[in-house]
Amino acid sequence: MKTILNVLWLVLSGFWLALGYVVAGIICCVLIITIPFGIASFRIAGYALWPFGRTTVVRRDAGAGSAIGNVIWFIFAGWWLALGHIVTGIALCVTIIGIPFGIANFKMIPISLVPLGREIVPTDQPFATR
Repeated sequence: MKTILNVLWLVLSGFWLALGYVVAGIICCVLIITIPFGIASFRIAGYALWPFGRTTVVRRDAGAGSAIGNVIWFIFAGWWLALGHIVTGIALCVTIIGIPFGIANFKMIPISLVPLGREIVPTDQPFATR
């Protein structure tokens, strides 16, 4: 079932959302100091392509650097990536078939706003439910 949902997700919105994250990652990697943001963006792009069967968890070892980085990320990239999830989620919720995909878009907003200090894990692992 996860595979069917992921394929439909890819066709309906996943490709375009992942493309947005890849563009943000490329822009971040152009500047040397923002390479960690680019790596986080590429990681989330993979999650945006294939989200069903995976979830995000907070890393307990993330420190103050992640918090400062998240503020910088939010100012320069996070808000417009979250806006893309909001617009796509609302558009998908217009139809009955698209409602699960719209909800999945809304669930991706927190990681698009503050990606540092979070980890993407499969949902079948025991620690994924924390």
